[in-house]
Amino acid sequence: MSLIYNRLPIILHDILMVGIAWTLAILIRYEWPLFPDVEATLWQALPIVIIVQSLVLWQGGLYRGIWRFASLPDLLSILRAAFIGSLSIALVLVLFNRLALIPRSSLLFYPFLLIIFLGLPRLIFRVLNEHSFNFLLTDQAHPKRVLILGAGTSGDMLVRDMLRIRGNEYMPLAFLDDNSRLHGGNVQGVPVLGNFDQLVETIETMQIDLIIIAMPSASDEQMRRVVDLCKGCELPVMTLPKLDQLVNRQVNFGALHDIAIDDLLGRAKIKLDWNIISLGLHKKVVMISGGGGSIGSELCQQVAGLNPTALIIFERCEYNLYKIELQLREEFPDLVLYAHLGDIVDSVAIRHILAKYKPEVIFHAAAYKHVPMLQSQAREAVRNNILGTQALVEAAVEYACKTFVMVSTDKAVNPTNIMGATKRAAEILCQTMNENSNTSFITVRFGNVLGSAGSVVPLFKQQIAKGGPVTVTHPEINRYFMTIPEACQLILQASAMGQGGEIFVLDMGKPIKISYLAEQMVRLSGKIPEQDIKIIYTGLRPGEKLHEELFYTDEKLAATNHPKILLAAHRHNDIEIVMTNLRQLTEDCNDYNQQNIIKGVKQIVPELQI
Repeated sequence: MSLIYNRLPIILHDILMVGIAWTLAILIRYEWPLFPDVEATLWQALPIVIIVQSLVLWQGGLYRGIWRFASLPDLLSILRAAFIGSLSIALVLVLFNRLALIPRSSLLFYPFLLIIFLGLPRLIFRVLNEHSFNFLLTDQAHPKRVLILGAGTSGDMLVRDMLRIRGNEYMPLAFLDDNSRLHGGNVQGVPVLGNFDQLVETIETMQIDLIIIAMPSASDEQMRRVVDLCKGCELPVMTLPKLDQLVNRQVNFGALHDIAIDDLLGRAKIKLDWNIISLGLHKKVVMISGGGGSIGSELCQQVAGLNPTALIIFERCEYNLYKIELQLREEFPDLVLYAHLGDIVDSVAIRHILAKYKPEVIFHAAAYKHVPMLQSQAREAVRNNILGTQALVEAAVEYACKTFVMVSTDKAVNPTNIMGATKRAAEILCQTMNENSNTSFITVRFGNVLGSAGSVVPLFKQQIAKGGPVTVTHPEINRYFMTIPEACQLILQASAMGQGGEIFVLDMGKPIKISYLAEQMVRLSGKIPEQDIKIIYTGLRPGEKLHEELFYTDEKLAATNHPKILLAAHRHNDIEIVMTNLRQLTEDCNDYNQQNIIKGVKQIVPELQI
């Protein structure tokens, strides 16, 4: 009944159209005015025609459609209902009066007239709605003039959504596409003018305000070429997410986002062996330390999708723990999840959690990472990154954890700062414990991740939003970059490959100059570097290196079964010496002796240069 009530205006419209179509079909055959007996037959048959045809329309599902989304399936429903209705009407009228005074030709005219009367109003309504021919709306007197790159299915869907929902805000004027077969054609009435190389000419000719890249299935190489073409146009650029990132693969205006820095990396997609990864985590109790951080929270999401027996999150930040717990309970309602607030240095809490849940796999992502801040706070860096790791490592061994995965950093290689040295010390601890326990300790080392807390990209965005200046420490400084999902996927792959004792180094591609990132982010915001927004160089910060390294020269990298994961040969370390140094560090931290703490770190990591 609710469907009838909601669709009553449409039902009444269609009943009227049925009556008009039937009447016209009779009038086409007879001259006006009708003979009295013909007119009487018309009025007698009309209720029968309306009832029979309305039942057919209802059964055909026509009233489930929405006029402003009317499309080919609705037309097919009308065609089917019109012809089935005509046959049904003819059959009922044969039983009623053997078709007396009803011309056979009228039965032929009727379905075609009905198709026109039912289809045309729907078509007109959709056109009016999509193109916003509503002259009473004056909220946006000057809609943004839009150029769309990519005239495929996604571009078509995007223009439909734009015209239907945002016709007073955005005006799609043209497409560009490298597919020459599309040139000269139209997509939703919007012309395809040429290929991407005509971008600058098209922008100047058509006075474009906004560029939209509608190429979610493009390769990274294609995407980078298009982004590079857009960079010199000094206009805002938006794009759709990659096809595998689109929610339900639905393309609409709401899915658009500003060009992100990872669109500039041009990195090839990573292929993972999810069967091996799943075997290592499926039906296992998994614990993630630092599970509310940038890497930790992404690891939580990916592990949750692999159907573990239970997932334990250990996080010291109350708000981060709240966020990731809320997100996981919404996305994975059947997941057995335990969220614990606590400090990695609290060995009592660590031992309690491992004794209670007996995790089989631990991902250790908890760490302090801010290089300049930790440079003057060696005690806190050592307590968290070294002694906190020690507490978790020893508990993992005591409670028979099968696999321990240590998340490390390129700053651990030839460190020039306290942060890198503490991470290197944590690596050494894990390698040493692997040789002296039944737990498999695996280290995964990689560089910067885009968008992580405290990374340079969010800082640049804030500075650009304020009008600059954008601050870069040195014109020649460069870094390796990887997206957070990419890094976490490779961590999972490495954990599945490792047998124990390995240092896996993720292939980060080519290092990228920070000044290059700054310039491109300024350009992609529609501004000109140095003209609209200044880029200033502030000098290297304490402990900062110009060029990061991913491995020591004597580690002799070797290939693995995965092209993006390399294996570094590690050095042997005596467990007695390592443990003696750790005990001394603990005493120095308890005495708050900064000078001795730094000396103690150098005992473990002699290559530290500060």
